Amino acid sequence: MESPPTDLVEAVRARLARTGVEPSAAQVALALRAEKSVYGDAEILAVARALCADLIGAGPLEPLLAAPDVTDVLVNGPREVWVDDGGGLRRTRVAFADDAAVRRLAQRLAAAAGRRLDDACPYVDARLAGGVRLHAVLPPIASGGTCVSLRLPPRRTYTMDALVAAEEAAAVLRRMVAARLAFLVTGGTGTGKTTLLSALLSLADPGERLLLVEDSAELRPEHPHMVRLESRPANLEGAGGIGLRDLVRQALRMRPDRVVVGEVRGAEVVDLLAALNTGHEGGCGTLHANAAADVPARLEALGCAAGLSREAVHSQLAAALDVVVHLARSRADGRRRVAEICLLDRTPSGLVEARTAMTICEAGLVRLGPAYRRLEEAL
Repeated sequence: MESPPTDLVEAVRARLARTGVEPSAAQVALALRAEKSVYGDAEILAVARALCADLIGAGPLEPLLAAPDVTDVLVNGPREVWVDDGGGLRRTRVAFADDAAVRRLAQRLAAAAGRRLDDACPYVDARLAGGVRLHAVLPPIASGGTCVSLRLPPRRTYTMDALVAAEEAAAVLRRMVAARLAFLVTGGTGTGKTTLLSALLSLADPGERLLLVEDSAELRPEHPHMVRLESRPANLEGAGGIGLRDLVRQALRMRPDRVVVGEVRGAEVVDLLAALNTGHEGGCGTLHANAAADVPARLEALGCAAGLSREAVHSQLAAALDVVVHLARSRADGRRRVAEICLLDRTPSGLVEARTAMTICEAGLVRLGPAYRRLEEAL
C-alpha cells in the first residue's frame, strides 16, 4: 500500500499527539496497529513506511529526494512538483492531497531546522540535516498555494575528466590549482559551481590544509586534510547567529594553506579579499554571476555594501584574485559546462575587468582569448 488513506494518517497523527511520544518509525507502527489491528505484519510494515514518510519524512517527496541524480525538488502548490536531475526541470506525477498537506510538510521541515513558519512569519530559509537547503513560502504570499524548494547537496565528488570535456581547458584548470592561483567559480543558479569547485579542490596538494567556510556542508572534495566551518542561523529569539564573515576570520587563525568560501554573497567578501592580500595563496570560492565580465561589478556591489569604497574594492580585487572560471548551462538539454576562463586585470582607470583567456563552446571547441598568453605566464 503506497498511499495510506487520509483518515488513517490523521488517526495515527492524533494518537501520537495524545501520547506525546516521539514520532519514530516504531511508534508509528504501534499507533497504526492500535488503529487497524486487522492488518498483518507485512501490511503493517508497508503502511508504516508510507506513514513515516508523511509524518516524520518528506511525504510524497521521499522517492524524489532519494533519486541519485536529483539536485532540486520544487513544489508549486499541491498539484505541481518539479525536479531537476541534471537535464533541466521536469514536472513529475507526484501530487499532494491538498494545500494543507503541503503546508504541514513545510512547517514540519522548518521546525526540524529550528525555524518558524506560520501566518506571522510566512516564509523561511533554512538548512536541514544532511545539508539540504529548504525554502518555503505560505499563502497568501504564495498566491497559488504553499511553495517549497529543496536543494540537495552533491551526492558524490566528480573528477575533472567527468566535468570538463575540453582537454585543453581541463589541463589549464589543473595547472591553475597547482600554481596556487586565487580563483572564483562563477555562474547562475544550478550551473554546477559547487560541484566543479569540489573537483578542483580534490586536485590540491595532499600536504595542504584546506579551511572550508560554508553556510551548509556542500563541498565534497576528496582531500586528506580538510577542516569545515559552518554558519549558524539565529534562534527563534534572534540570538546566537554566526555568519560567514565571523567564520572567515576564524579560519585565518587556523593555519590554512587555502581558505575556501563555499559561496561569496555578503560582507565576508571583505575578509576574504583581505586574506588573499596577506599571503594566503590559492584561496577560492563560488559567486553568482550572469557572465564572467560581470564579476568585478558583482564584487564591487558586495564590497561597497560592506562599507568599502569603490576604489578600495578594486584595489583589493586587483591584488587578491587571479582567475574567474565561469560556468553556463545549455538551454537545449540542461547540460552544464565550463564556458569561459578569464583573468582579472586592472585597467588604467584603476578599475578591474575580466579579460578572456579561453572560451569553450557547447561542442567542446576551445578559442583562445587576448589574455591567454598572460594566463600561461601565470601558470
